[in-house]
Amino acid sequence: MGMATKQEHTRWNWINSFSYSTSSGLISAIFIVFVLFVGISSATPLSISEQIPYSNGRRLLQAQKPCPASFENLNYTVITSRCKGPRYPPTECCNAFKDFACPYADELNDPQNNCATTMFSYINLYGKYPPGLFANECRDSKRGLECTD
Repeated sequence: MGMATKQEHTRWNWINSFSYSTSSGLISAIFIVFVLFVGISSATPLSISEQIPYSNGRRLLQAQKPCPASFENLNYTVITSRCKGPRYPPTECCNAFKDFACPYADELNDPQNNCATTMFSYINLYGKYPPGLFANECRDSKRGLECTD
């Protein structure tokens, strides 16, 4: 009985040492793969834009003319007094927006300048409106702002 116990004990030691060497080998293999991936990833450029050829389309976006209208010093109370949260009633907000913006429709509808961006920046600054409120609610047509007076 003592001999069988010693044989079993030897057998289990072999299995334990095998599983230990296998798991340490697996850990070593994982570490080597990790090091290879780190080496490969550091060899590639950090910026994707370096791999994209130059595009003329981007130059057009950057070449906008400054807005000929001065939106910095306008009175925005025509909008802020009529378009109030938390509900922001679409009819009242859009009417107030058009009353404010229609005198500048030609400038605002010109894609060559930055008037629309400038105007919306000031409207949101003074009115603290949710992003996209007027753009989502007040659409006349695909051509832009339509003023009929």
